[in-house]
Parts: sequence; structure tokens; C-alpha cells
Amino acid sequence: MKTTFKAITLLFVAVVFLMGTSASAQQAKAKPWPVPDKDKALKPSVKLTDASVIASGKELWAKHCKSCHGAKGLGDGPKAAGLKTFAGDFSSAAFQAGTDGEILYRTDKGRDEMPAYEKKIPDINDRWALVAYMRTFKK
Repeated sequence: MKTTFKAITLLFVAVVFLMGTSASAQQAKAKPWPVPDKDKALKPSVKLTDASVIASGKELWAKHCKSCHGAKGLGDGPKAAGLKTFAGDFSSAAFQAGTDGEILYRTDKGRDEMPAYEKKIPDINDRWALVAYMRTFKK
């Protein structure tokens, strides 16, 4: 009986692993997302290292971003597997190397499955707070 239980458990684990692997394998890698030079050069209107700004960004993240991008920005939120394109790893060196203006631009404008937040979060300081919070994902 123990051998049968172990075999069934092992089979279940293997099926779950394969399902997870095939779901992520079907997602396309994000194509390049150019940002206009003027937007790359934008400077924050808030201090991105201020604890209250980061806390505000964390609240906004939980409401608007976490479902796709995950709690730590790894692209592993509960809705991520259903996306056509990988939601991105915001802890990566490539993401973190982007300027604050690039992150704000992409947050504001959106593209494909990524919604635009310029109107959903109308206060520019709130959107900068999201940038501040995304900066905390740095490895």
C-alpha cells in the first residue's frame, strides 16, 4: 500500500511539474520595448528612497500589479500563467539597469497585455511611488 501511495504521489508531482513547465514554455519572451529619450531622462517628482513613498508604492503594487508580476516582481503572480507573454522579472539586472523614467513610461503607457496606468492611477506621485517600490526588488 505504501509503494502504491508513493507511486501515485510521484506521478502527481511529475504531472504538476510538467504542467507548470509547459505553461511557461508557451509564453513568449517579451519583445524589446523602446522608450523615447525624453521619457528615459525623466526625473522623479518624489524621493524614491523615502520609506513613506516606498510604502505607498507597495500598497499600489498590491492593488494593481501583484496579480501578474507577483509579490516580489518575479513575474509569477496568480494571473501570470494565463498571459501570452512572460510578465518579466523586475529583480533582474536588466530591469534594474533601466532609468526611472523608462520604468515610469512603461507603467504609464502599457503595451499588449500590460495595461496603461497613466489614467488608472492619475496622480503622478503615486506612479513614481510604484517605481520606488519596483526598485526594492533589486537582487
